[in-house]
Amino acid sequence: MLIDPNYPKSFASDNHAGVHPAVMEAMTAANQGDAPAYGDDRWTSTFSNQIKDVFGPAAEGFAVLNGAGANMVGLALTLGRYDAVICPDTAHIATHETGAAERLLGVKLLTVPTQDGKLRPEDVTSRLHVLGRHHEPQPTVVSISQVTELGTCYTPAEIAALAEIAHASGLRLHVDGARLANAAAHLDCSLAAITTDAGVDVFSFGGTKNGALAAEAVVVLDPSLPTAVPFLRRQSLQLASKMRFISAQLSALLTDDLWLQNARHANAMAQRLATGLADIPDVRLAYPVESNAVFATLPPEATRTLLSRYLFHPWDESTGTVRWMTAFDTTETHIDDFLADIRASTTS
Repeated sequence: MLIDPNYPKSFASDNHAGVHPAVMEAMTAANQGDAPAYGDDRWTSTFSNQIKDVFGPAAEGFAVLNGAGANMVGLALTLGRYDAVICPDTAHIATHETGAAERLLGVKLLTVPTQDGKLRPEDVTSRLHVLGRHHEPQPTVVSISQVTELGTCYTPAEIAALAEIAHASGLRLHVDGARLANAAAHLDCSLAAITTDAGVDVFSFGGTKNGALAAEAVVVLDPSLPTAVPFLRRQSLQLASKMRFISAQLSALLTDDLWLQNARHANAMAQRLATGLADIPDVRLAYPVESNAVFATLPPEATRTLLSRYLFHPWDESTGTVRWMTAFDTTETHIDDFLADIRASTTS
């Protein structure tokens, strides 16, 4: 869909937001003179050290170009030719990456239905009965999204429970962290609390949805895995030649907790939107609002009216559920204007 420049603020995705000024300034600063390619530069070195500061001295961070690529590199580290990934049926790797895991990694995705986008330990054990059967793909990885595709967040205890059952069965735990910052902001905890301290083995740290231009990272915590990343990153077409511009963005987000400021603001705008919906007839929340995503159900005619003015995604037409996303640059005025139009669309 082409975006009309006269449209109000988009609520379709935090990908629609621009670049945070501090991130843009960091890229401009990196654009002075020459620098070695493929990550042999001081910006990448700084970023690597910051990853250790945030996630622990054993953490190894590798900058990549996009979220799907980060997932493919992270999963590739843990998978063999006949292996399988246990994940929710709503997982991004299962629904919105065009079969990349199956096509590029040649693995089976063992999806599990969930009510709120979150796996539980019993969901993992329900897929482990095939272990050792040579007729079946072998579960090797549990993959979760933090934030989930339904906007909900795993607590540190919930992640630790998944890590425990995975490790006890010889599996690793992977996290798609495209909105990891929003989860930490909601939970009011450190990034390490929902990764390093919870027993995660490998995860992505998202920047693009949180104020960056095109910058994600694969972070490896399992000490047996990092040596393979440079090769898999290159093979997966995720190694940027002018890496300094990717690393500079991630470094800017990690400086003075800009990642947290951006995520807290986006989350707060989602809460403002959710609160404002409470007194609008025929509108109700479909899932708890725990991040920068608001899922709501409303009459079809209201959805059609709103779509004529705003960009957002109908999520489930059978229930009338839509998804509204906020971002670091969403303002209170954006929210209040949108609420006024939602109210008008449901009462007209």
